[in-house]
Amino acid sequence: MNRGQSILLLGLCVALAGVRAIELTFELPDNANQCFYEDLKAGVDTIIEFQVVTGGQYDVDMSLEDPNGKVLYSDTKKQYDSYSWKTEVEGTYKACFSNEFSTFSHKIVYMDWQNAEDAAKAASNAPAMGQMELYANSIGDKLRVIDDYQTHHRLREATARKRAEELNERVFYWSLGQAAVIILVSVLEVVIVRSFFADKRSVTGAY
Repeated sequence: MNRGQSILLLGLCVALAGVRAIELTFELPDNANQCFYEDLKAGVDTIIEFQVVTGGQYDVDMSLEDPNGKVLYSDTKKQYDSYSWKTEVEGTYKACFSNEFSTFSHKIVYMDWQNAEDAAKAASNAPAMGQMELYANSIGDKLRVIDDYQTHHRLREATARKRAEELNERVFYWSLGQAAVIILVSVLEVVIVRSFFADKRSVTGAY
């Protein structure tokens, strides 16, 4: 590996490390509440995204609080959403997901919490970058975008597949119900028709 390739690889590693992220998929049982914590400095650009992959009506309650207990974001029964902000105080931030409104439906929830240093502050403190480092930063940004697109595509695919399976199950049971109704109606028709002939024979015998 020559010197140029080494510089490019090192710059790419630095670019990818410039953004810290918590990305996970977890199970949220019924009547449950789960919280996640992240220590952040002041002046950090942050974005949090979440999506209910499977379970119930594909909805969940979510709230976000700063270290002082101030509610930054709160919403109920959301299938997916994202929220971005710049931290004002240093400390531990808390994101909570609640399924307490559901009595029997477990949920599978995806969360992506990304934290990046302020670009202007980083640029003012960092030395002038060479051409290779600029290329590495550009490649790192594009790789993160590609990773986000792939993740969202997998989530949409999983959600669509789960809904298709649920729809197929509902159609199956509906078809069974329709078949049972048809059989019951056919039996009733036979019984009614036979009763007509039985009544006719009884009347004829009486004469």
